[in-house]
Amino acid sequence: MSFATFALTGSVPERYAQLLAQARALLHGEHDPIANAANLSALVYHALPELNWVGFYFFDGTELVVGPFQGLPACVRIPLAKGVCGAAATTRQTQRVEDVEAFPGHIACDSASKSELVVPLVGADGELIGVFDIDSPLLSRFSVDDQEGLENIARAYLESL
Repeated sequence: MSFATFALTGSVPERYAQLLAQARALLHGEHDPIANAANLSALVYHALPELNWVGFYFFDGTELVVGPFQGLPACVRIPLAKGVCGAAATTRQTQRVEDVEAFPGHIACDSASKSELVVPLVGADGELIGVFDIDSPLLSRFSVDDQEGLENIARAYLESL
């Protein structure tokens, strides 16, 4: 299979609609969670500007364990009580953090990260699957539009399972 990306254009919501269409095309017909997480990480990392890490952490029943990602090597295990990823997993709510240094218990896997957006991945039955984690080297990188767009991509991932 060959997959071609295209440059995103228009307003932020329009760009996310285009990215979501690319994500759905990439996921179409594939149900393997690791393969889909790997491809989505690469797609988002290369499509959106000003990111330094995009990836997945999966819940193993006790803690979050790193899955497919793009960026520098990452923390392998994150306790649910720690960091932005742990907060998203525990509360089952997206965490959009303008300044990670101001976030209590932040885990600095990459010291270049200044802002972060983490979307919880929750199955239809309410079970925690993991989190979709996006970091930026810029303060306040993520807007409400970014949050909605990345939540839609996370939803497409969950639907692919």
